[in-house]
This record gives sequence, C-alpha cells and structure tokens, in this order.
Amino acid sequence: MEAALNAPARLTAKQWLICATAGLGFAFDLYEIVVQGIVLRPMLMELGPYQPGTKEFNHWAGLMLFLPAVIGGLGGLVGGYLTDRIGRKRVLVASIVLYGVAAFCSGMATSLVEVIFWRCLTVAGVCIEFVAAIAWLTELFPDSRRRESVLGFSQVCASMGNLLIAGVYFVAVTWAEQFPEVHGGHSPWRYTLIFGALPAIPLMIIRPFLPESPLWMARRAAGTLRRPRIRELFEPRLRNATIVSTLLVGCCYALAFGVLQHIPRIVPGLPPVVDLPRQNQEQWVSWVHLHADVGAILGRLALAGLVIWFASRLPMLKAFLWASLLVFPLVLLGPATGDAAVFKYGVLALTLLVSLQYSFWGNYLPRVFPLHLRGTGESFAASFGGRVLAPIAALATTQLSNIMPGASPALKLAHSTALVAVVACVCAIVLSRWLPEPGPELLED
Repeated sequence: MEAALNAPARLTAKQWLICATAGLGFAFDLYEIVVQGIVLRPMLMELGPYQPGTKEFNHWAGLMLFLPAVIGGLGGLVGGYLTDRIGRKRVLVASIVLYGVAAFCSGMATSLVEVIFWRCLTVAGVCIEFVAAIAWLTELFPDSRRRESVLGFSQVCASMGNLLIAGVYFVAVTWAEQFPEVHGGHSPWRYTLIFGALPAIPLMIIRPFLPESPLWMARRAAGTLRRPRIRELFEPRLRNATIVSTLLVGCCYALAFGVLQHIPRIVPGLPPVVDLPRQNQEQWVSWVHLHADVGAILGRLALAGLVIWFASRLPMLKAFLWASLLVFPLVLLGPATGDAAVFKYGVLALTLLVSLQYSFWGNYLPRVFPLHLRGTGESFAASFGGRVLAPIAALATTQLSNIMPGASPALKLAHSTALVAVVACVCAIVLSRWLPEPGPELLED
C-alpha cells in the first residue's frame, strides 16, 4: 500500500477514492458553514417571528452565527486530539456521520433554541472533519509535490459546497410546494438544511475501502507514537507558529463570519431587489450566491497552482491580505451597494480573496506541526482561531449594524461589514510579520 501511495505517476483507484472522500467532506464542510447565512433571514422571520432590521432580529442573527461556530470550534479541539490518539480515518468517518445526522435534525427543528442546538453539533462535526481530512491526506501522500497538489485541488471541492447551496436553495425556493410537508409547511430553509445530511450515506458504503494513514499506523505498531499534549504546542520550537497561525486564521475566518455570511441579508435590501416579491428576493439571494461560488472556485484553483510552483508561502499570504484590505471596503462602501446587478460581481471578488486564504491555511498548517501533534496543532489553529475567535466578528457585525449610518437596514449592515473587514485585514497584515516559513519536508517527532 505504501508503494502505491508513494508512486509519483498517475493516481491509483484507491487514491482516487481517498481524494473523492476528502473532497466530498470538504464540499459539505463549506455547505454547512455557509448555509446558515443563506437560511438565516427566512428562518428568523418564520420561527421568531422577527422582522429584518429590528434589534430582536439582529440579536438572534448574531447568536445563530456566533454560538454554533464557537461550540463547533471547541468540539474541533477535542476532535483534533482524537485524530492523533485513535486515528485519522476513524475520526474522519465519525465526524461526517455526526454532522449529517445533526444537519437533518436542524431542518426538522420547531424553535430557534432547537436550531441552535443542532447547528452546534453540525459545525462541531465540520470542524473535526476538516482537521482529520487534512492530516489524513498529508500522510497518505508523502511525495511533497504530489501532497501539495492533492491538498490544493481536493480543497477546490470545498467550493462545490457553495455551488450546492446556490442550486439547492434556488430549487427549494422555486419548487418548495412540490416537496413533502415538514411540520405542516413547505419552508425552503428547512429543505436546504436537510440536504446537508447527504454525505453520510455514500460514506457508509465506501468506509471499508478507505486506508488509515500509513505513517500513523507504523508509529502506533512500533510503539513509538507519542501521546499528543496541547502544552507541547507552546514549547519553544512550536510556540511562535502556534500563536501566530492561530491569530492569523482567526483574522482570515473573521472575513467570512463578519462579512460573507451577511451578504444574503444585504441582497434583499438593494435596488432593484427590494421592490420584488419575497420569492423573487430569495431567488436573487441564490443568484448572488452563485457568483460567490464562482469566486470561491477561482480562489481555490489559483492557490492550488501557486503552492505547487512557488516554494515561499509568506509573500503569497501578504499579497492576499493587502488585496483584501483594498477590495473589501471598495465593494461594501462603494457604488456596488446601489445596484444588486453590480454587487454580485463585487461579492465574487470578495469570495475569491477569502478562498485563497482558506486554501493557504489548509496547505500551511500540516507542515508546521510534527506527526503526533499534527491533528492537535491543526485543530488548535483552525478550531480555536477560526471557530472561537473569528465568530466574534459575526457578533460585532450584527451589533454594529444597529448604530451604523445608512438609508436602509441593508446599507447599515453593509457598512458594518466593511468596518469589520478593515479591522481584520489590518490585524492580519501586522501579525503576518511573525509567521514562520515552513520547511520543505514534514516535521518529524
């Protein structure tokens, strides 16, 4: 098996199965993270019921975007530890089943408290899956060029999750009456959440054919696999990488939580969408989101090519951050917010920049932590930085929108997202000065 996995030529059937499994997980990872922003408005209007722009609406919107991310991030920390203790594949499979079941239950919820509970479990499964999958792929493909290629292009599949959301939500909004009733109604947001349970089905079929990480298995069999300890992340050789990468991941994810997840609530308030019937407004939300999907795919593809041909990582990250500092306020404060037809192209650019940074961290983090700490280190940076610290941006955006200037709730929200984006980018640019450049090979224990 090791010989097959080390082969520099074309991928084998088993390797394709491995990549497909990870790609499916990445696609629904992003689906489950982004879907909350899409369904938030109609869900609060139905279960609250609260009207957009009111303090009650903004309060619950902040909780819906903040609590699942934080609880999910804490769950991701536990999952990263388990990934190093009991194996990459076991945790990967269990996490996908967890968020599949929880996603189905969230679509069946009858109260906002119920939705938050199931969404917390869903996002916890997503956080665990991301860490386990990255560690798994990193060790299944030891050849450095092949590994960079597989990590980069498999994460392109995450953008398929965005496409799924746009398509599923458009279908649900347009043909909801054709679907079976859920709690006596045909709410599109329910069908969109329930669809997130899909990946658990094929996974149960292919699970027996998936190999465990050969490096992890070899160390465990030889009795040389060290027990992961979080305090090791803060010992001198890893302290700088741990702290700086965690804070930088938090800044990157703040752009998603503080800006991108609020786009679906901005669109219905922009001309000429604001004058359309509600069903047509929600169709516009899916249409704008489709442009975000294109930006996400372009960003993932661009990073996948860059990491193969460029050895140095830090100049790339700094370029992404400076571009974000320029483009985010330009789109959110400029004339694009005066016309939804123009705004959708600005959203494409914003999503492209965030996707570049997402994929950057997927390739960077496995290279700065040793084998026995790979899952733990990744989960600390991605879960604590990306799921505990970053969601503060979602809470800040919803609260700032109550006091920001603007002629409508949509413009107030756009202005608050611009402020949050600028703060996140400035902090990231400053922190990037201390980020270490990873070596060409994976760290040994």
